[in-house]
Amino acid sequence: MTPTLSLLRDDGPDAPLLIVGPSLGTAVTPLWDACARALTGPVTVAGWDLPGHGRSAPDPGPFTVADLAESVWAATTALRQQNSHPTRYAGVSLGGTVGLQLALDHRDALAGAAIICSGARIGEPDAWHERADLVRRAGTPVMVSGSAQRWFAPGFLERDPGTGTTLLNGLQHTEKDSYAACCEALAGFDVRNRLSDITIPILAIAGEHDQVTPLPFAQEIAEGTGGRAELVPDAAHLAPAEQPATVAGLLTRFLTQEDA
Repeated sequence: MTPTLSLLRDDGPDAPLLIVGPSLGTAVTPLWDACARALTGPVTVAGWDLPGHGRSAPDPGPFTVADLAESVWAATTALRQQNSHPTRYAGVSLGGTVGLQLALDHRDALAGAAIICSGARIGEPDAWHERADLVRRAGTPVMVSGSAQRWFAPGFLERDPGTGTTLLNGLQHTEKDSYAACCEALAGFDVRNRLSDITIPILAIAGEHDQVTPLPFAQEIAEGTGGRAELVPDAAHLAPAEQPATVAGLLTRFLTQEDA
């Protein structure tokens, strides 16, 4: 399993490195591109795609969130070695769980992580296994209607139909067995009792209208890690795409404070 990387912004070898991760069912570029461009100050932003999503090759699994985290860490080795700054990470939903795993397993080499619209545990294992079974039988198009409701705050699809359509089209073309394997990885993920082991700075961000991982999920992460929780108004589950300027502002402040 080797995630395909995309440089969303490259401000040169002396710019701090931020690795960004996607949500289940999304490609990293449409999810993160506007937010990456809105970040203030020099930064290089590298995104990675989940198996069978975006530009990454399919992988039917099984794999765990820890496996995904190690694959991301390996795939970014050259970028991290070429950069003189400490590496930071930001991830959405499943990408956020990867961030928590990286914070546990690579705390000596990771300088901070933003966990966005995510949780130390997301949903119930049985529900994830049921979704995996459904998608293996019916394909990812069966998820489009429900995801449109979960992903976006009221009015977003009317306000920015281009971004919304691109993200939903990406879901429709995601490889079904890889999507199902990602569901099963989420079914097995639970680090609630390990949050206190995380010693790097953590920023936990929630969307105001997120029904999947609402504000208490971010607050649990912040309280457990000694980090900070923030709420993004007028956003649901894909905050960097829905409110790129607001999320970029939070990330810029987080990165700048850590540099200081």
